[in-house]
Parts: sequence; structure tokens; C-alpha cells
Amino acid sequence: MLDARILQQLTEIVGSENIAATPQDLICYGYDATQMEFLPDCVVHPDGSEEVSRILKLANQEGFPVFPRGAGSGFTGGALPKGGGVVLVTTRMNRILRIDTDNLVAEVEPGVVTETFQMAVEKLGLFYPPDPASLKFSTLGGNVAECAGGPRAVKYGVTKDFVMGLEVVLPTGEVIRTGGETVKGVVGYDLTKLICGSEGTLGVITKIIFKLLPYPDAKKTMLTVFDSIDGAARAVSTIIKNKIIPTTLEFMDHATLTCVERRFNLGLPDSGRAVLLIEVDGDRELIEKQAGQIHKLIEPLGLVQFRVAKDAAESEELWRVRRLVSPSLRDVNPDKFNEDIVVPRSKVPDVIRRIEVIQKRYDIPIVNFGHAGDGNIHVNIMIDKRVPGELEKAHEAIKEVFQAALDLGGTMSGEHGVGLAKQPYIPMELSADQVAAMKAIKAALDPKNILNPGKMLPV
Repeated sequence: MLDARILQQLTEIVGSENIAATPQDLICYGYDATQMEFLPDCVVHPDGSEEVSRILKLANQEGFPVFPRGAGSGFTGGALPKGGGVVLVTTRMNRILRIDTDNLVAEVEPGVVTETFQMAVEKLGLFYPPDPASLKFSTLGGNVAECAGGPRAVKYGVTKDFVMGLEVVLPTGEVIRTGGETVKGVVGYDLTKLICGSEGTLGVITKIIFKLLPYPDAKKTMLTVFDSIDGAARAVSTIIKNKIIPTTLEFMDHATLTCVERRFNLGLPDSGRAVLLIEVDGDRELIEKQAGQIHKLIEPLGLVQFRVAKDAAESEELWRVRRLVSPSLRDVNPDKFNEDIVVPRSKVPDVIRRIEVIQKRYDIPIVNFGHAGDGNIHVNIMIDKRVPGELEKAHEAIKEVFQAALDLGGTMSGEHGVGLAKQPYIPMELSADQVAAMKAIKAALDPKNILNPGKMLPV
């Protein structure tokens, strides 16, 4: 509990209209997309690096924790104030500062919503590819802190591949700039890459410089249905082996198709056991040629349906199958654990088979979909917490799913991060020496451990 003196100093920094400490306000900032909840003592909405710096200096002086937060859309509890403290919300810093069409860069504040930024650059014929599922409400600062991905990562990469520079307030209050606006730059350590994906534990991002691309001339969307998971997986490898890199290669397994079809009756064939939603973009003539090549390449692999969108409206209709997945899952069970393992894309069928064994062992539904092009599978363990023993079974199943990914040369998380949810499993993937090196970096930048304490690394 913060005393009145500290609350008064925070009020002087951000203004009385930008601080909240009533129970109803605190509840709004005590949860995210996980099913965890921790109430903060206070919520502040600073505007700019100077106010953020003053808050962090006060936190070091008085010894209270600070938890940075964007839109609160995270899946691992990374922004949750476990143990209480101050939630520092970045959404007031929501300006697109400039878009440089000569050098194809943009400078923004962290509270800009991802889709808002994408639409702004697209008006100028430019392209910002990272597209997390939460893009309509997640913020760019949160995307950088978590190193968000999305379907287009298979061709364009993830958020860190577009971050050229940052303005960051360090945990002790100093304001620094990292990187810059040049494609090349090798002076000193690459602090930009260090901050990307650090989940708000090493600094508060107050400005971001992004690289932009020319907007693709056209795109072509294809919905393909296979009679087996192996056929769909071989299709992914076959397409890429033949030197076609699609913009997206979205995968849905049979359990996912059953959920979507049962609720929305989209007319998917009964013999379908897996779906790939494939999209290519670029020169108009080239993508027409690539669509034809893809059809020819995957036809012998158990293809039972191949639909190509003729225009933007039909493309949206094909994407509807993918977008209806999340609302369909609640029909399976009310409580969901959404994990995001990654394996080499040739190992996708192997990990799906391992997950099927885990599902049978614990007798709980597990639904899989995700980004097959980069091997990033969203494993959804569906339970009813009201049923005695289900929660314990879910945790055991999650541990075995992580082990399956690691056994196949993968990782426990491709884009959700660690936060609180995956923290207990970190020793499964990182060695004691790796953890010690990371803790040394944290201690050097945050000697009093006041910024987002208790996240990522084992406590």
C-alpha cells in the first residue's frame, strides 16, 4: 500500500486527472488476456519520457515497484502488478510523430494502436507488416516489449525486425536513445535488440523508430483443405522448398475445423483433416503465377479442396474461417490456456502427434492452430475449472507440450513471451548459466529491482 505522501508526489508528476487509486479503477488494470488477476495500489498515465523518468526515480527513492502496461492484451501476465505497486500505462503517449517517405522510416509513441499505425502508413503507399491477432487494440510499445509476431512473420519477420531505434527510460530514470535511422550501425552493444522482447523489465519505451516497406502491389488468398495433417505439413515444406515464400501459411487442425464448422457451418468438406490458409503478395503478375504453382505443387498431397479469392471481398470470406476460431473454442470448454510453441516447420506433424498423445493421456480437449510457415503453433488446452482435477491436469499437459516442443528442437514461446505464466517452466529451456547472465543484465540496469519485478526469470 502506497502512503499518501507518495500518491501526492505521483499526482504532482502526472496531474490529478491522470492518476487513479479507487477500487473500481484499479480493477481495470489488474488483469490481461490470461486468467490471472492482481490489483495495483495505483495507476498512472504519464505523457512523455520526462514524466516516466520522474516516476521511476521516485520509485527508486521510495522503493515501490512499477509495472509498465500498454493495452493489457498480453497472454502471459507480463503487465500484471503481482504483489501490488504502480501500474504505468503508456496509452496517453499515442502520437505518430512523423512518417518519412524518403527514408521509409516512422517515429511513433508507444501508445499508438498497431492497426492505426498500419492504416496511416498504408495511406502513403507504405507497409508495416507485423500483424499480431490483437492488432486492433494492442499498442506498438507492447508489441515491441513482447516482440509480437503474427501470420505475416513467415515472409517479413517479427516486430524486432522492424525496430531501428528506441527512446527508453531506464529503471533508474535515465533517458537514453538506442539505434537510429540508418540501415547500418555497429557502434556499441545493440541495446535496441536487447530491449525488444524484454517484457518491460529493462526499461520503459517512450519512442520507437520503425523501418517501413513499400506496400505490396497485390495479394492472393487461397484456402486449402487436406485429408491429413501430414499432407498439410508436407505442403508447407513443398511450397517453401520450391522457393515460394508466402506472406502467410496459417494452419488449423481437425479439432479446430470441427469447432468452427459445428458453430458456423461454413461448408468445409467432411473429409478435411487440416486447413492451410495461404496468402502471397507482391507484383500482380508474379502472384498469379505463384498461386498456380502452389496449386500444382500441393495437389498430390491429399488436397480435397482448393479455393482462390477473386477479390478483396472473397479474400475476407476465406480469412473468416481463421478469424472464427477463437469464438468457436468456448463451445469446447469455458476455460482456455493458450500456449504458443515453435518447432522447425518440418516437425509440425511430429509435435501435433505428440500433443494428440498428451490429450488422450489427460483426457482433456486440445485444439491446435497457428502459423505453420514458421512452425509457431497455438496450442489451446480447453478445460472447465469448475470440474475438480481439471486445472491440475491442464498444468501437467502444458508441461508435456513444452517438453515436446523442446525435444523437437523448438521453443516454449514464439510471440507471447514468458511473463508470469511460463516463468515456472524456464529451467526446461534455459540453462543455469543462461539465466545467470540474464539476471546479471537485469541487476546492472535495475539494481533495486523496481521495474516489472518477478517477471520472465525464475525468482
